[in-house]
Amino acid sequence: MAKNTSPEFVLRPFEGVTGEPDLVAMREVVPAATATARTTAEHGARDITFTTVLPGAWAALHRADGEIFVALQTHAGSGDASRDLAQTVLDAIALEPGSSIAQITLPEPGPRLQDILDPTVPFDVTVHDTFEYWMDPAEEVTAEIRESLDEASSTIIETRKLSSVDSAYWCRMGAREYLRWSMPVSEDTVIDAVARLHARRASGFGGSKFLGAFRSSGIVIPVWELPKGSEAEDIEESVAAFWPLFSAELESTEPLDANERRARAGIVSRQVTLR
Repeated sequence: MAKNTSPEFVLRPFEGVTGEPDLVAMREVVPAATATARTTAEHGARDITFTTVLPGAWAALHRADGEIFVALQTHAGSGDASRDLAQTVLDAIALEPGSSIAQITLPEPGPRLQDILDPTVPFDVTVHDTFEYWMDPAEEVTAEIRESLDEASSTIIETRKLSSVDSAYWCRMGAREYLRWSMPVSEDTVIDAVARLHARRASGFGGSKFLGAFRSSGIVIPVWELPKGSEAEDIEESVAAFWPLFSAELESTEPLDANERRARAGIVSRQVTLR
């Protein structure tokens, strides 16, 4: 039997990658978005566009105009999502323009995103309302393509990225609005901070209510339910004002008191792990 040399499981695969919290958010809770990146000189200094998804659930697309898209919401081929995506990036660069990669294959050990991406290039996220960005601007949009795009776009949950703080995303699901805030710190740190605030009845902002947190790729995405009808612009100021208070608790090393421990227990019971 052949020896399995695929990478072992990595709990926090994107640690050290520029824009880690936004990358994880795009993998898990943002429906349609793109972000910029560039490979190092060693790997050709090629501009890459990371995207939440691609048509046909493709893993990557080297468009006819030369733009390279790599999808983040794909099933990992191994236990190291960073290694999987790095291999997909390198494979996409090697593709002939106009070609795609259907799915991630199981890679052997090799370079990870941390090794192939230029850390000085910002991971700038753009949230989209449609999947029009899939298209080459020079490509004709036929009736069949238009129908396919419209059908895909109809599934998008309305989402906005806040400008007042980092890696926070407003979204509307049905008749309710939420804030999902991706945090590049450990799970225990985030939950302890929320517990301290919750014990003081200060874990919300602008009338919001803390609900719990997703766990994914080794980091945490706390979620608040917002007052009904809240738009993204309505919460920018209150979230910005909340951040210094929250940040101070994230940095605190004081042990939790009895009330805070009870608050923490309730928070932990409401967590959801994304897979």
